[in-house]
Amino acid sequence: MLPEERDAAHLWDMLSAAREVRTMLQGVSLEQFQSALIVMRATERCIEIIGEAARRVSKATQQLQTEIPWSDLIGQRNILAHEYGQIDHELLYKTATEDVPQLIALLEQRLPDK
Repeated sequence: MLPEERDAAHLWDMLSAAREVRTMLQGVSLEQFQSALIVMRATERCIEIIGEAARRVSKATQQLQTEIPWSDLIGQRNILAHEYGQIDHELLYKTATEDVPQLIALLEQRLPDK
């Protein structure tokens, strides 16, 4: 697979996981989120997938798509993967409900419809 094809695959992985977060949290309040362990863990995992896929996107593509917050996405993944005992679930909820929809919009602009 060519680097450009791999990048497109990783961008699709990011979009897919972001859409899952949006679907899971549609109509879910912070209080509901914090009391639903399965939803919380699933959200953590999807955001971790977004960051892992972002990490795999080539530096060349990252430099062309500067409006995507690559370092933030990758940093969030690292926190979820390595510092899971210190996760601020209120901040995670904010990320999932405010930042993820913005990421979806950015990715949808760059990827063909499917």
